[in-house]
Amino acid sequence: MSTLPSDVEAASGKSRFYLAAWRWHFYAGIYVVPFLIMLAVTGLGMMYIAVFDGRDGEKITVTASGDPVSLSAQSEAALAGFGDEARLVEWIGAKSAEGANVFRVNEAGTNTMVAVDPYAGAVIETWNRRDGWYDLFNDIHGTLLIGTTGDRLIEVAAGLSIVLIVTGLYLWWPRAGNRSSFVPELKARGRDLWKSLHKVVGAYVALILLVFLVSGLAWAGIWGEKFVQAWSTFPAEKWFNVPLSDETHASMNHGAIKDVPWGLEQTLMPASGSDAGLDAIPEGIAVNLDSVAAFGRAIGYQGRFRVSFPNGDAGVWTINQDSMSNDSENPMVDRTVHLDQYTGKILADVGFADYSLAAKGMAVGIAFHEGDMGLWNIVLNTVFCLSVIFLCVSGLVMWWLRRPKGAALRIFAPKSPDDLPHWRGAMILMLFLSLAFPLVGITLLTVLALDYLIVKRVPVLRRALG
Repeated sequence: MSTLPSDVEAASGKSRFYLAAWRWHFYAGIYVVPFLIMLAVTGLGMMYIAVFDGRDGEKITVTASGDPVSLSAQSEAALAGFGDEARLVEWIGAKSAEGANVFRVNEAGTNTMVAVDPYAGAVIETWNRRDGWYDLFNDIHGTLLIGTTGDRLIEVAAGLSIVLIVTGLYLWWPRAGNRSSFVPELKARGRDLWKSLHKVVGAYVALILLVFLVSGLAWAGIWGEKFVQAWSTFPAEKWFNVPLSDETHASMNHGAIKDVPWGLEQTLMPASGSDAGLDAIPEGIAVNLDSVAAFGRAIGYQGRFRVSFPNGDAGVWTINQDSMSNDSENPMVDRTVHLDQYTGKILADVGFADYSLAAKGMAVGIAFHEGDMGLWNIVLNTVFCLSVIFLCVSGLVMWWLRRPKGAALRIFAPKSPDDLPHWRGAMILMLFLSLAFPLVGITLLTVLALDYLIVKRVPVLRRALG
């Protein structure tokens, strides 16, 4: 336990800065703790649903017998139970010979997943993709079920979590060869034990938490969509001088579920209906699901991959495989190919090697974030999420144990010294955070102004918050 003096104004310069960091760690934690618990719980839920039940029917098995019927026949079977207005949106190939093929069918704005036995050509299961537990957890994880407002609240929480990491590491930093910074003092009791476990577990998970936060923030509406993603989007001009659609790749997403690689989401889609592109499907062969899927296998797609059907007269066939959608465990084999729906020519071909540095980082980061990279990733993410929940709970326990008797209605934040050393460096760091993460910067500046201009000057608030 810290031996800092109880008299804040009598503390040394280093001790005063320690107390100030502790105060900011406390303030950030008040806001962040419920969000981190929610993110950890829903994240674990999504990961294990994907492991045991699958996101898009990849766990449905069939008995392999003879040769599969044509994909066109399978697609007709998938559409048979719907009205005349229904259209095929996507085909998802099975990972192995014992897996079912899955079709996504859109009817009146509702997307239904249809699993088909590739050998019998018969439907074996249907479900509404928006009604699953995975989708519910995903919506809570991303928006708290309240849309844009929830996205912004979570973005602020993720940014403040970075403040929590920075201040936490400063508080943890080994001083005078303190071994307990790396190994918990299990013989301690009470708050000392909780504090030892909290700081050691926090130190070990800090870097992983930072990776999770940055990869999550890159999907967020302000820092991700308006800044980082916009600067790192694949330039459509690098394609083969092909006509472009008015729609972006994000139009292929299924609601809150992300089906498109991060680096392509804001890139304009190519358009069919010209002579542009590179030869792919030979003349005389119909450009349909059978020929498009066969071409995908011919150019290197293996195992589970997806084919999206053209949407409208200018729409294109899209062949896609990415780890984010649980198609593979290796994000470096991600690849997206667009074909003209009339000529079968390649209009665009984008693989991992073509991504920007940020997009490559996100391709790997998202796969890691979701636990898509194999058993080791699942085990690590499970330990990590449980550790995050422990940090939140232990932080609350330490706060409760530190409160003096009779202070049940007080927040009892750590004291803040009036004469703070190194305040210029702290202001520079805060300015950097404000520029890098606008919502976080606004929040920090607001809290700083309230703390300095109101809390310290109103006796009732000073007693309640101190």
